[in-house]
Amino acid sequence: MRNWKGIAAGLVLATCAGQAMAAPPSEAQVRQLMDAVGMGRMLSQMNSQMAGVMASALPCVPASYWQGFVDANATNQLIGRMVPVYQKHFTAEDIDGLLKFYKSPLGQKVITQMPATMAEGMQVGKQWGQERGQQMISQLQGQGTLNAQGQCPATAAPKPPAPAPAPAPAKKK
Repeated sequence: MRNWKGIAAGLVLATCAGQAMAAPPSEAQVRQLMDAVGMGRMLSQMNSQMAGVMASALPCVPASYWQGFVDANATNQLIGRMVPVYQKHFTAEDIDGLLKFYKSPLGQKVITQMPATMAEGMQVGKQWGQERGQQMISQLQGQGTLNAQGQCPATAAPKPPAPAPAPAPAKKK
């Protein structure tokens, strides 16, 4: 029995040591992955969309400002800030595997099809949520918890507390 405990402890230590010794990816590896998945292009599009929203909200700002706001340098700065996040969560071996996948035909298909897949999935989720919400309201109305308008029925307002009696005048001696 003792021998098995020793073997189990050894396996646990070896596993932990293997994980601790796993090399973090280099900045170059992470940047290569980001390039393979089109991260720069996606972030540029997000930056442009944000500038468009801000331009609509702030019509007093000249269009030339927004053109200067959307630049490649800002995207590169954000990617630089994201590199340590990837280095924290992935090993060099992980990044190599991801690069192999995203450079494959299937990986490229995932990159090109994922935006449409996610958009359609969000629509499905939105419709599902609306249907579930209607089911919930109908069920609660049937139980009498909600009124016909789907609101909590009005309850009688609590009566205000009665005024405290005035203190009795002090007796004169």
